[in-house]
Amino acid sequence: MTVDPSTLADRVDGDEVVSLVQDLVRIESPYFEEDEIVDFVFEWFDDAGLDPERHPVVESAYTGYEGANVLAPVEGSDPDAPTLLLNAHVDTVELVDEWEEDPLSGRVADGKLYGQGACDMKAGLAAAMVATRELAAPDVDLAGDVLFTAVVDEEGPYGLGTDQLIRDGITDECDAAVVTEPGPVLAQSDVENPALLLGARGRFLYDIEVRGEAAHGSQPRKGTNAVAAAGVLADALAEMETADHPDLGSGSVCPLGIEGGGETLSVPEHCRLSVDRHVVPGETETVVREQAEAVVADLDLDAEVSIGFREGPEGARYGPYVTDRDHPLVGALADGARATTGRDPEFGYFASVGDFNYLGDRAGLPTVIVGPDGANIHGAGEYVDTDEVVEVTELLVDGLARYLQ
Repeated sequence: MTVDPSTLADRVDGDEVVSLVQDLVRIESPYFEEDEIVDFVFEWFDDAGLDPERHPVVESAYTGYEGANVLAPVEGSDPDAPTLLLNAHVDTVELVDEWEEDPLSGRVADGKLYGQGACDMKAGLAAAMVATRELAAPDVDLAGDVLFTAVVDEEGPYGLGTDQLIRDGITDECDAAVVTEPGPVLAQSDVENPALLLGARGRFLYDIEVRGEAAHGSQPRKGTNAVAAAGVLADALAEMETADHPDLGSGSVCPLGIEGGGETLSVPEHCRLSVDRHVVPGETETVVREQAEAVVADLDLDAEVSIGFREGPEGARYGPYVTDRDHPLVGALADGARATTGRDPEFGYFASVGDFNYLGDRAGLPTVIVGPDGANIHGAGEYVDTDEVVEVTELLVDGLARYLQ
């Protein structure tokens, strides 16, 4: 390349990055309602001369959703060099009611930028956008390619944007991935930026059907109460033993809800129990089903129980993954952290699931999560630390240039 990687980070304009986060936060974009922010991201890259494209996302069977990702490629000079997928989502959760100010204000105070989605993950989106533009500068001669992907519906039920990337074979052309989700705030252990998160647990969602026998509510012993049985089962599942992993920790079980019953004076004959099941490597769908069935067998309930899983698009499951610390991408990002912050990076693992699971497990890409810290994600008062947004942008520019040179 014609410039030294360490000088690229010096080009990052911190005020511009923070201003871009504000612009993004001020666009309301809950999942399934991302058209406006998709247009913004597309036009931003178009103005930067990067030839973006809209990548259609369609799911008709379960959601009826139609939307689009934004792709922005940066072409390197060596076809044999690696291609890096840089991934960020544009959507947020629904605006929560408890905000005491405008949830779309983008207000900055005391080094914090406030707004729904500020930390999760419009700050990471802005960092990835600016980093991509800087790596595409005319005097930067990368050997490898960058494919920036701004995806929809990460916060929704199925992660349809990144799912579509995989279904359409776009990830087949990539060798590794970086996702700019907020890292430290959602890490399994206490880490501080610069931090590289190298894996995540996976997730299944039990959809359990419980059938009892109806009777008059004044004579409950003449029936079998499906809701009561589901409550007993929920308690037992919450105490179920799960596997351990040296990096990802333990699996977990969390009952989420019971739906059924409701008649004025009748013993409920049917209900459904929803249970979250975070998993580590080795806890496959078969294993997870057998674990739950064993719990049911031990309880010897009068009710009939059928163990199933939430329905969804074929293949849209969050598998666990771990990226090797010795992978060249990890080394390049670590060097980038040292060069831009003067500190060794901390290593950690994500506590929950997201598009990185699709990339790290389904697509089989070594995947690293790098993002700015903040607090109150998905809640009122969400904010991101502005200094960290700038630091992460600089780390990305430096580290990715090293990986792709």
